[in-house]
Amino acid sequence: MLEKHFSGEKATLTLDGTTYELPVIIGTEGEKAVDIRALRSTTGYITMDSGFMNTGSCSSAITFLDGEQGILSYRGYGIEDLAESCSFVEVAYLLVHGNLPTPKELGSFSRMLGEFAMLHENMIHFFDGFPPNAAPMAILSSMVNSLSSFYPEMTNNPLENIDLMAARLISKVRTIAAFSYKKSMGHPLVYPRHDLSYCANFLNMMFDSPVRPYEVNDVVVAVLNKLLILHGDHEQNCSTSTVRLVGSARVNLYACISAGISALWGPLHGGANQAVVEMLERIHREGGDYRRCIARAKDPKDPFRLVGFGHRVYKTHDPRSRIIKKACDDVLAALRIDDPLLHIAKEIEEAVLKDEYFVERHLYPNVDFYSGIIYRAIGIPTDMFTVMFALGRLPGWIAHWKEMWDDPNWRIGRPRQIYVGPRRRPFVPLKERTLENV
Repeated sequence: MLEKHFSGEKATLTLDGTTYELPVIIGTEGEKAVDIRALRSTTGYITMDSGFMNTGSCSSAITFLDGEQGILSYRGYGIEDLAESCSFVEVAYLLVHGNLPTPKELGSFSRMLGEFAMLHENMIHFFDGFPPNAAPMAILSSMVNSLSSFYPEMTNNPLENIDLMAARLISKVRTIAAFSYKKSMGHPLVYPRHDLSYCANFLNMMFDSPVRPYEVNDVVVAVLNKLLILHGDHEQNCSTSTVRLVGSARVNLYACISAGISALWGPLHGGANQAVVEMLERIHREGGDYRRCIARAKDPKDPFRLVGFGHRVYKTHDPRSRIIKKACDDVLAALRIDDPLLHIAKEIEEAVLKDEYFVERHLYPNVDFYSGIIYRAIGIPTDMFTVMFALGRLPGWIAHWKEMWDDPNWRIGRPRQIYVGPRRRPFVPLKERTLENV
């Protein structure tokens, strides 16, 4: 159960000559919020906040993010420590359950992931219904939604089966993602193996084939673990807010995750790393002159955006970007890949960090700038990048759904609006309507 920390402080608001006192809530890391839940009933006013950049929709004990200081932590643990020392399965357990697992808990959770890795054979026929060029995110969203038909037991008391449901989703989404890739390639499916770790299993399902057996590379497995951890959660972003909003109507977990996947599909959210690679490829094809792109990004008359820089929350370096940059160097060196896109990316980063235009606007590299280069080196195609994001973000979505469902202050999501349409007007029967009176 989440507790709100009422500080005893009051914010004062004067409207129409009347002064109102509003409670102030303080989080465990010192964040402050003015509690306006009684604003409309008390004053008749609502607030306007396009994009909800200044609106707290909930109290949460999952992720802390300080955009000014560049701090990110899951359940109180720094993202740097988790990415350096944990497997993705450990962090998934942390996000869902609230604590890092003991060896016994991790073993039990890992066994559940292995047990639930297979898909129902009837589901496999669904893949045949999609055209060969179907977007992987469309397949993923549809298949996840269909899970509610195969596993309906959670509809009665969802929290009673949340451990089972979380393990089932985290395991099966990995299989769905790999199968969707194999189907798009026209290759035979590769079923999961019990002797491989979570990330090694995914890579084997993606790239193993009867004519070319896949050799698991420990460096690749380690960097994939790190990437999924770094994408595990990120507070109340677009897709997470979508999961919570849909879930507030008491919708089952599978449908909520499907909605989150659809929200993540957007190019301004989960699709950004794909856009980065496409931008770098375009620069490379045009001779590698990145300076022209930087000049275009600074031109107020040009709609071009330098993708991979800036963030809606971070006003300094995204703490995940530095970890990913080093991981990018490590994996390309281990695989002996000399990718010209990496050279272009580093030149762009160096130029941007010295340019006052970008510095003044707090446009630093974000998590998307180097992650696509890593996926490209591993062999994951560009249209699968957002699917990889979804794999990482899944435990965070589950954690938020669970927290929202168990919140005693839960309310169905129902934002307000300011109406700016026509004023109330007389209705004109059809036979009397003219261009002048409708």
